[in-house]
Amino acid sequence: MTKPLLALHDVSLSFKGVKALTNLSFTVQAGQVCALIGPNGAGKSSALNIVNGVYRADSGRIVFDGTRFERIRPLKAARLGIGRTFQHNALFKHMSVLDNVMAGLTRHTRTGPLSHAFRLPRGRREEARMRERAEQVLDFLHIRPHRDAAAGTLPYGVQKRVDLARALVAKPKLILLDEPMAGMNQDEKEEMSGFIRHTNRTLGTTMLLIEHDVGVVMDLSDQVVVLDYGRKVGDGSPEAVRNDPEVIAAYLGTVH
Repeated sequence: MTKPLLALHDVSLSFKGVKALTNLSFTVQAGQVCALIGPNGAGKSSALNIVNGVYRADSGRIVFDGTRFERIRPLKAARLGIGRTFQHNALFKHMSVLDNVMAGLTRHTRTGPLSHAFRLPRGRREEARMRERAEQVLDFLHIRPHRDAAAGTLPYGVQKRVDLARALVAKPKLILLDEPMAGMNQDEKEEMSGFIRHTNRTLGTTMLLIEHDVGVVMDLSDQVVVLDYGRKVGDGSPEAVRNDPEVIAAYLGTVH
C-alpha cells in the first residue's frame, strides 16, 4: 500500500485544560478529497490549524509527504506544499482579485524585498512569473472577468472562489478547505462544489475539507473522518460512514 500524503498520529490539543482533540489519528491518500465532519466544537478547525502550523499540538506527530514533525510553522507548511482557505474570507478587500491571488505566492519568493522594491531585474522577472501563474489560476477558476475588481465588491460566492485561487496559485500538494461553502445558497454551493471537484480531478490536488452540509460531503468526498468532542468516531468511505451507528448517534441524527 502506498504511503499516505498526510498522517496524524495520536494528536492531542487542549486550551486551558479543555480538550479540543484527543489522540486523533487518520491518514489522507494523495489525490483524495477527505472531509472532516462533526458538530460545532468537535475539533475540526483545530485539526486543520495543527496541520498548517497555526496551533501546536500538546502531543502526537504529523507526517506530511514523508516529513515527520511535532510542530510545523505556517511558512514552512506553505513551502512544503500545504495551502489553506478560511471559513471567513481573509481577502484584502480593497485590493484587486489579481493582487489577492498573487499574494498567495509571497511565501514562495526567491528574491529579496529590495529587488522588488527597486524594480531590479531579478525582482521584475520573478514578479512577471508570479503574475503569469496568477493569470492561469484566474482562467482555471473562471474569475478572469473579475481580474481588476476590488475583491470586497464581488458577490460572496465569487469571493470564496478567489480565496480558493489564492490557495491554489502556489501549486500545493494539499489544500485545507475550512468550510468553503459556508454562507452560500444552494446554487452557489453547487457551483463551488463543481470547482473543488474540477481542481481535484484535473490537477490531482489532495484536499482536506470541513463542511457542515452532509449532502455536499457525501457527494464530494472519497473519505470522511467524523469527530465528536475531539475524538474520532468514524473514518471511511461516505457510504460506510453514513451507515455507521456511532456516527449516526453523534452527528447525523437518530434513524427512525
